Amino acid sequence: MVSSPFSITTASGAGQFDPSLLAPVLAPLDSLPGVSTARAKLFSRIAGGNRVLDLLFCLPESITDRRARPLIADLKQDSIATVTGIVRGIRPPAPRTRQPWRVTLEDTTGTLELAFFSKWQAQNVVEGESLIVSGKVERFHERLTMTSPDYLLPARSADRIPLLDPVWPLTAGLFTGQVRQAMTAALARLPTTLPEWHTPTLLERRRWPDFTTALHWMHFPATIPDSEQGDAWRGEQTRAHARLACDELLADQLATRIAQRAARSRPGRSITGDGHLQQQALTAFGHTPTPGQKKALRDIEADMAAPYRMSRLLQGDVGAGKTLVALLAMLRAAESGAQAALMAPTEILARQHAKTFERLSPVPVAYLSSAVKGKARKQTLQAIAEGTTPLVVGTHALVQDAVQFADLALAVIDEQHRFGVEQRLALVEKGHDADMLVMTATPIPRTLLLTRFGDMQTSRLEGKPAGRKPVHTSLHSIGAMDEVLSGLRRALAKGAQIFWVCPLVSESEALDVAAAEARHAELTAYFGPIAGLAHGQQDSAVRQEALEAFAQGETRLLVATTVIEVGVDIPTATIMVIEHAERFGLAQLHQLRGRVGRGAEASYCLMLHDDGLGQTARRRLTCLKETEDGFLIADEDFRLRGGGDVTGRRQSGLPDYRMSSELLVDMLLDAAHDEAKRILPDTAPLTDPTLPLSAEVLLSLFNKTDAARIFTGG
Repeated sequence: MVSSPFSITTASGAGQFDPSLLAPVLAPLDSLPGVSTARAKLFSRIAGGNRVLDLLFCLPESITDRRARPLIADLKQDSIATVTGIVRGIRPPAPRTRQPWRVTLEDTTGTLELAFFSKWQAQNVVEGESLIVSGKVERFHERLTMTSPDYLLPARSADRIPLLDPVWPLTAGLFTGQVRQAMTAALARLPTTLPEWHTPTLLERRRWPDFTTALHWMHFPATIPDSEQGDAWRGEQTRAHARLACDELLADQLATRIAQRAARSRPGRSITGDGHLQQQALTAFGHTPTPGQKKALRDIEADMAAPYRMSRLLQGDVGAGKTLVALLAMLRAAESGAQAALMAPTEILARQHAKTFERLSPVPVAYLSSAVKGKARKQTLQAIAEGTTPLVVGTHALVQDAVQFADLALAVIDEQHRFGVEQRLALVEKGHDADMLVMTATPIPRTLLLTRFGDMQTSRLEGKPAGRKPVHTSLHSIGAMDEVLSGLRRALAKGAQIFWVCPLVSESEALDVAAAEARHAELTAYFGPIAGLAHGQQDSAVRQEALEAFAQGETRLLVATTVIEVGVDIPTATIMVIEHAERFGLAQLHQLRGRVGRGAEASYCLMLHDDGLGQTARRRLTCLKETEDGFLIADEDFRLRGGGDVTGRRQSGLPDYRMSSELLVDMLLDAAHDEAKRILPDTAPLTDPTLPLSAEVLLSLFNKTDAARIFTGG
């Protein structure tokens, strides 16, 4: 039995939903006939889970059409065909060669050569026997040939070859026949009728089948009516796929709404203040906050003053001023007599925040990272525990057991996509009913806002603080390197400071570092000893020293990997060179470009690209050249690359949907969002809402009954 943790009352009556009708498909994979514990582990690799239903959600990658049953004389090269004939010759390969066995198959119109590299398969063929084979027809030495047929059976067993043959994903040790057997058994466990969660109007308008039928049609399209001829079955299967994708999105959206409401119903603490600390910080800042900053701060302060815990996302473009908003929110917590902590993913970014806070804050600021050791660490931990430092800035070191706060009221997580859910929760849980503010400088497309952050209130900073100038972006072929270097030499002669970002080589950071070191040596040979080097494998103190030397003007050129993507604020740097820009994600390029244009001088970004730049890559880079609006760039990045790369080459975007491709998400998300609001309207009570039985079934099917805590972690 699987129970719901939501304590939700179903519309059909009081009490928890009894999922007994789903028990057969919620059972473990090894409950299927012929699936041992060892084989279940193989199935779980392709299923992405251990339930029978997880296997059913592993849809075929394609469908092979084997309905064509031509005579041999009518065979066409490079086609899939199913042929019946009589074996007229068997020729084994010459000794000690890698040649295949060759079998001649004949019908009344001609002959087809079969090639087998499997001795076992070839030796099961008997001359004079009537066979049926199915596979791809090719031409080899002017002869029609079928190499290693997908099916080879006695002609009397022709009905064992599927007319529309599903191609499921496989893993080592797992074969198509085993998957087909397991899928057949799993489909047989589906209830013939389930309560319908979609409205009749939606189903009729989109011509969608019911949930159970949709799964049958996806795995075995030959069960679709009139599939023996024509292509009408493809339209039916497309509609079945759309229905299942919408179900998956709806379950996600519904769980998100439940989580959001659960977060708003959690008892919190009212954090208020008179603004005196904030005003002192603004005086030190010396500028008036932008309208966007003021609005974001009002939203945050309203949440902090409310009697429930805040869970808010602050998203803003590069240089939009999120750090100031975070500081003012943290000072509001300090005004109430409590503490606030900001956690950043890298030491560079954490140090930059600490440096800014120390310059502006009228109250003490503590800094903690793995680089803080010995007596300094002990003193910092003591100050945090005693509450003598109202503001704390650090890396993930803040979530270590040794860190105890006197009274943490606000947890701020910067560049939240770089932290796991558990790390974010670990910081929040160090406080008593602490509020949570997560920030990102990677603009998030609306699609991702709904799918990944739908449970959170959102503030969006637009525009840049006064004084920021646009960055002039240009594209240059690697083949024009000599011209680029000559231009940089002229800029250096005029006093410019330059970032040079080396390309991503592979998933190996060691190779990226090697590329940076090689480029540093080449540029030092060209420009002289004016270049520094910063990368992720350096000791943090060495890396920080390189950054400080560049900030102080002791070096004029900084060669780096993407370690400088966030947290580097050097207003005197005015030129950014990105080598092999086509290897980076658009959002990451935008972040890197944001390292310049932070001062009063005009700034430039030179994106060097491969000589043979493809059409899609050129389109991506042209987008960056034509706009500095990070939100437009994020939408283009999502559309061109897909959600999985929206935050850069090594980050993830969309949730791990099983049946919803990027295109289907784009097409169906609004419908799923509207359906979720219909099922759980805004007017429903925050706690113990009444859900229809069908919605409970949907959440159980998609394993979303335990989503509230995870979603609330951001």
